[in-house]
Amino acid sequence: MRLVANLIKGKKAEFALDLLSVTPKRAADPIAKLLKSAIANAKMQGISAETLVVANIRVDGGSPLKRMIPGSRGSGFPIKKRTSKILLTLDEATPRLRSGQEKKIEAPASAKATAGKPKTK
Repeated sequence: MRLVANLIKGKKAEFALDLLSVTPKRAADPIAKLLKSAIANAKMQGISAETLVVANIRVDGGSPLKRMIPGSRGSGFPIKKRTSKILLTLDEATPRLRSGQEKKIEAPASAKATAGKPKTK
């Protein structure tokens, strides 16, 4: 589970879904189902799916299912079927500027007039 979870950490949500659909690991299907559910929850809150990024995904051990397999002479051997708890956090992506691009911020007109002149008293 952790191997697949680390694969999508930091990726855009829609790209992560595409990545999970071609991942041959058994853990990819439950994580994809969880990611689809998280995207649907974000859409219900009015957040666009194109801006979502997998901010954090954590896989912890869940409570194991305890089973017994019969052994010789009436004895039994314990089997622990391990489970996982997954915590998925989505966040909105902030647009990045490419190198060479800068945001142009214009100063107010009063600041432009005094910007080049030194103040004298």
